[in-house]
Amino acid sequence: MSFLSIDRVTKKFRRETVLDAVSLEVAKGETVAIFGPSGGGKTILLRLIAGVLDPDEGDIRIDGKSVVYEPPETRGLGMAFQNFALYPHLSAFDNIASPLRALGQSESEIKSGVGRVAELLQIDHVLTHLPKALSNGQKQRTSLARALVRGPKLLLLDDPLRNVDAKLRYEMRIELPRLLKQANATVLYVTQDYKEAMALGDRIAVLDDNRFAQIDTPSEIYRSPASTKVARLLGDPTINLRQVRPSASRDGVFVELFGQTIKLPGFPANSADRDCLLGLRPEHIKVSMTEIAASQPAELDAVTPLNVRSVLLLKTTDGGELLASCSEAEAARFPRGHRQVWLTIAPEDLLAFDADSGERIGSAD
Repeated sequence: MSFLSIDRVTKKFRRETVLDAVSLEVAKGETVAIFGPSGGGKTILLRLIAGVLDPDEGDIRIDGKSVVYEPPETRGLGMAFQNFALYPHLSAFDNIASPLRALGQSESEIKSGVGRVAELLQIDHVLTHLPKALSNGQKQRTSLARALVRGPKLLLLDDPLRNVDAKLRYEMRIELPRLLKQANATVLYVTQDYKEAMALGDRIAVLDDNRFAQIDTPSEIYRSPASTKVARLLGDPTINLRQVRPSASRDGVFVELFGQTIKLPGFPANSADRDCLLGLRPEHIKVSMTEIAASQPAELDAVTPLNVRSVLLLKTTDGGELLASCSEAEAARFPRGHRQVWLTIAPEDLLAFDADSGERIGSAD
């Protein structure tokens, strides 16, 4: 039985539909990353669950009980925000303690509860400090501690790492899953960063165009995106898409790509004889300076460093452009300037999408 059930929830503001009959089931102790572009309704969904807003249609159940008509304070939730939302006149201790004081707990219970969560988040040494004396990382942990201190049934995190520096964001992507598991929390984590969603979510729910476009594990969404929209949202640089028209024979489904006929392994016959978009992730393209078996010629147009990887801009023999990526060490093999290279792709890495709808054409089992 799901711990959190969002059942065909719709929210409109005047004539604008922000959420259109969205449904999601979250198991107890699970972390689900709500991921998608800005303005897609992610924060609105959290506010509906928290009780700050009421849905126009649908139901929200926590632990089997509908909470649509329950006030926010009785829902047993914790919430942390991207802007920290700390009381500036209160110390870190008092900020964290505020939910416990609202519940009427004794000072000894408050001291014990704040101490426990502060030690868990490694901020016990700054509990006497005001927010203005805290670093962004300490503010973020204080906000998270305040959300966790009640031992909430459900934790709602609204892009909490958005306003911290890149180093802390990277560290917290590693540390947060451990902290959330230790707290035994059921979590909805809103983010616009696909890397964050993949690092933190047991599952990812992609929210786009007012609906969930796909809900699955991070690896499955990346490997088998439901549509070109989902495929483009995950990956940097973005997926390559090339319009093709596959053909079928008794030997399978084939496609002309970069001047070569390639068999698409496992693809159903119904993917043939219609316009398709063929997707290929940049990291699945192998580029070499010398010709090797089954490789195809291309022109190397540019090499751009991108953090610990480099992006290669290739011109293919059919006049198209292609993005490939490799490690910086591998990129150092390519001297500056235009030159011929050879690229190799594995047919099993190719993804096919319907050209009109953008929906994925599934490979045969």
